[in-house]
Amino acid sequence: MAEQNQKYSQFRGQPRLPKFATPKRYDLTLNPDLATCKFTGSVQISVDVVSDTKFLVLNAAELSVSSKSAKFASANKVLEAVEVELFAEDEIVVLEFKESLPIGVGVLTMEFEGTLNDNMKGFYRSTYEHNGEKKNMAVTQFEPVDARRCFPCWDEPACKATFKITLDVPSDLVALSNMPITEEIQNGNLKAIYFQESPVMSTYLVAVVVGMFDYVEDITPEGINVRVYCQVGKASQGKFALDVAVKTLGLYKEYFDVPYSLPKLDMIAIPDFAPGAMENYGLVTYRETDLLYDEKHSAAANKQMVVTAVTHELAHQWFGNLVTMEWWTDLWLNEGFATWVSYLAADSLFPDWKVWTQFLSECSEGLQLDGLAESHPIEVDISHASEVGEIFDAISYQKGASVIRMLQSYLGPESFQRGLASYIKKYACSNAKTEDLWSVLQEESGEPVNKLMNSWTKQIGYPVVSVKLNDQSLEFEQSRFLFTGSHGDGQWVVPITLCSGSYDARKSFLLETKSKTLDVKDLLGVSVSSGHHWIKVNVEQTGFYRVKYDEGLSSGLRNAIERKYLSTCDRSGILDDYYSLSTSCEQSLISLLALMSAYREEPEYTVLSNLISIASMVAKIVADASPELVGDVKLFFINLFQNSAERLGWDPKPGESHLDSMLRGELLKALASFGHEATLDEANQRFRIFLEDRNTTVLPPDLRSAVYVAVMLGVNKSNKSGYDSLLRIYRETDLSQEKTRILGSLGSCRDPEIVQEFLDFLLSSEVRSQDVVVGVSVSSESRETAWNWLKANWDHLTKTYGSGFLLAHIISAIVSPFSSYEKADEVEEFFSSRMMPNIARTLKQSIERVHINAAWVKSIQNDKDLPHDVKELASSKY
Repeated sequence: MAEQNQKYSQFRGQPRLPKFATPKRYDLTLNPDLATCKFTGSVQISVDVVSDTKFLVLNAAELSVSSKSAKFASANKVLEAVEVELFAEDEIVVLEFKESLPIGVGVLTMEFEGTLNDNMKGFYRSTYEHNGEKKNMAVTQFEPVDARRCFPCWDEPACKATFKITLDVPSDLVALSNMPITEEIQNGNLKAIYFQESPVMSTYLVAVVVGMFDYVEDITPEGINVRVYCQVGKASQGKFALDVAVKTLGLYKEYFDVPYSLPKLDMIAIPDFAPGAMENYGLVTYRETDLLYDEKHSAAANKQMVVTAVTHELAHQWFGNLVTMEWWTDLWLNEGFATWVSYLAADSLFPDWKVWTQFLSECSEGLQLDGLAESHPIEVDISHASEVGEIFDAISYQKGASVIRMLQSYLGPESFQRGLASYIKKYACSNAKTEDLWSVLQEESGEPVNKLMNSWTKQIGYPVVSVKLNDQSLEFEQSRFLFTGSHGDGQWVVPITLCSGSYDARKSFLLETKSKTLDVKDLLGVSVSSGHHWIKVNVEQTGFYRVKYDEGLSSGLRNAIERKYLSTCDRSGILDDYYSLSTSCEQSLISLLALMSAYREEPEYTVLSNLISIASMVAKIVADASPELVGDVKLFFINLFQNSAERLGWDPKPGESHLDSMLRGELLKALASFGHEATLDEANQRFRIFLEDRNTTVLPPDLRSAVYVAVMLGVNKSNKSGYDSLLRIYRETDLSQEKTRILGSLGSCRDPEIVQEFLDFLLSSEVRSQDVVVGVSVSSESRETAWNWLKANWDHLTKTYGSGFLLAHIISAIVSPFSSYEKADEVEEFFSSRMMPNIARTLKQSIERVHINAAWVKSIQNDKDLPHDVKELASSKY
């Protein structure tokens, strides 16, 4: 046996499967048993043997493969496998044959069985209620590397093949897969369902769902049948997504100049689902919150979430499914692109939502993560499958989307679109790498795309560009921005855009060196004087970098903000950069607060939303650094937001904008959390009316999150009624969006004992595993409680979430808010013996954030003038 293991050592510990054989077609039959949660299956794979081998090596995990069934048939002979061995840690199965396999195409046959697991990956079970009875459904989630948990396969994106799928299922259930059904054959209580053969695709896009569903349907002008499936009784909640999908298919057909490539598109809401959604070819799976929309009970923010989820997943039908990344290193191509293009589609469908101004929050998330020393490049080397999950993060999605937007803005929209259409046509039905996209865009535009983009995708981080006005010279200098305040290595090709005094006078150039000095008159055609004139760099925030201005330029911009000279994106961007420079201790906290005071008459949703999140972070850090200043800081923020809140009032106005609907709730939640008495009183009063009558109009969905938080702020162990009432609503509602709203509010209670009770509730059978992550962000007063809860339940959490990415989210939410070096050491110590590859990167990032917070706390404590300055700001009435 030792010799046997030696013999297979060449296949073990390898990042990729050997290349001596490739799959061409899978004939796959699955028989899920929803009562026992087991499944059996058989697969016949047409394999092209390209070099001499006695072995076949495939991926398989948590399956048992019947040795007797493993055969390889070629034109003139059938070879039986003499050995079939699974290696759990490598997730491979090795088949050995007595003699070399004939070169050319043969058919490999195998039978196997497995379990419908509870881990929301591979072939798994989700639960739902039908007529008061609990039932199981069978669902697949294969991205990134879990098709191998359902059937033995070459589970790598470049191993594209066609799939012919057959399902044996109970005859009263609905069964779906990527392609339309060609035939159904009844056999007593069971039926065999045969699906049309698919075009070539990667294993991670194969999908199967079996359960009881209703649907709504429509047909596109090109004759593609589009359906939205959901739990029985919820069909009307699928209509909005259906309408968005039909229009989006038309938009993308035009934009990519290539029609949708399958005969049908199904979208389905799954009760237990780990990611937000998954772009399986022709059968897109979603969490209920991301697909269903209820006119009466969904908030405006939910509506927007459905739109961006649907437009994102449908973008993948071209960018990802038709043209697929060659390996996970280029995951960003799929995700960054789909994120960017989902905004393009949403903007076309709902122009009054101004989604490109909202895109700044995507950009900001990318900048937040990439400002850490423990970030990673967009193109990240993945050596082992277990590492892939962690890069489904703000670098692949948000930074990816932001650099694509930066490139589109540099090349111009027409040239960029032409290049994309050529790229899709050139690589349709095959695989591509990042540089393939660059070379097509370079050819199309005649611009040095490769040179420009490599500095953004191959190296970690991004620059902060410092701008100084020295007499009549503008001095630009770039260095890597880090929240630690140190300046890292790295140099970028930075597309600098700037305007001065008006948006008509725009200039742009590439900053390719560490620094550059330009004559103002040459550049702008006018001479300027410091402080009286504004110069804005990174116009409309299309570049993925931060800008640091000297004091004179800063005061000119503050003045321009107060006078409403700047665009929404620029007002928001200046704020974001300033906040980050304050976090990294490069600007004082008081100068950040002074800048914030310039926004007291701010009307726009995007800017106010950004202002609110910055205010809440500042309030938390001040509470850690100098608790005696908290009252004044909160008073300053209440004064800052009151104008806007009064303008909007509590009740929605007929015909008001989507953005005002979203803003009202955010403003009221902020005022409640800063302790504004009138807001807290009104919220509690409306909540009491709502408890008496769920159909009342005093608590529309857009206000609920704010009111629930206000209620929880008043809860403590001697007055628990608000907590108990919210739990009651949670138990009564069957709308996932309402459930997640409540889970997101309960942890804001300031009494650690109540939060402890809530965290324990999160692990009960009443909360779906995917939703736990919604509840673990708790009040500052309960951070320690949440950390102790994480430690106490560590074994349970790792068992539930295994190697998925949700565990990393839970760690980040609980660890990142701390702000002391001692706590960082304690966290490191706890995890030193509990490290797993799928949390390593997130843990390092979370600990780095704690260090950054701790340094910020110290710098605030060292600012002797701060108490006086804060008092002054708080007492100035606007």
